[in-house]
Amino acid sequence: MSHPASAARTALVVMAHHRADSLTAHTARRTVAQLRDAGYEVDLLDLHAEGFDPRMNPADQPDWGDRDKPYSDEVRAHMRRILDAGLVVAVFPVYWQSVPALLKGWIDRVWNYGFAYGRSKPRLAGKRMLWLGLAGATSDDPVTDGMRAVLEANLSEGIAYYCGFSHSSVALLPDAEERPQRLDTEGNLLVGDAVAGAEREAQYAEFDRRARKAVEGFLATEPEAG
Repeated sequence: MSHPASAARTALVVMAHHRADSLTAHTARRTVAQLRDAGYEVDLLDLHAEGFDPRMNPADQPDWGDRDKPYSDEVRAHMRRILDAGLVVAVFPVYWQSVPALLKGWIDRVWNYGFAYGRSKPRLAGKRMLWLGLAGATSDDPVTDGMRAVLEANLSEGIAYYCGFSHSSVALLPDAEERPQRLDTEGNLLVGDAVAGAEREAQYAEFDRRARKAVEGFLATEPEAG
């Protein structure tokens, strides 16, 4: 597999949520539009809608004695989509300070031995990765700092950089729940009242603004061609 020279201006947006009416799906669609406005060709991968099975299976289990093992047709098709993109953006809800099983299983099966790692010259070298995580915690909840650090360590250091990506960053978007929630000093979950009407519209407009700013900030770190 080889990736075309045009891959640098192609983005793969990976959406990991089971509902098309979710805030995650909404954010993914807006990110696709934003990237297209920025001049990218965009491939939207909706893992649930495309029926991706996150469970490992014998066909896609790594063979440590054969880095050129022919994986399943489904996985090889996903590998090509990654190779064809210079930028990968994962949009997902944060579950237990990590990614949901749908996204983790995609990484397990597709970012596989011999493809994403296990070669002296990484096939994914030069690519850029943005992890756009939606969190239910509120912006002023101290837990968000630790959550961001855990995600950065797991996703950027543990996955993207290990697989040869040239740059990886986590953008954590709190306030993703309709009803604000946070833990008090004794560990009790405090759930506030749901907002409605103009206040709700303003809340989600602010969420969209922060999501857009996160993507803009990431794109601004792209090195100039030359």
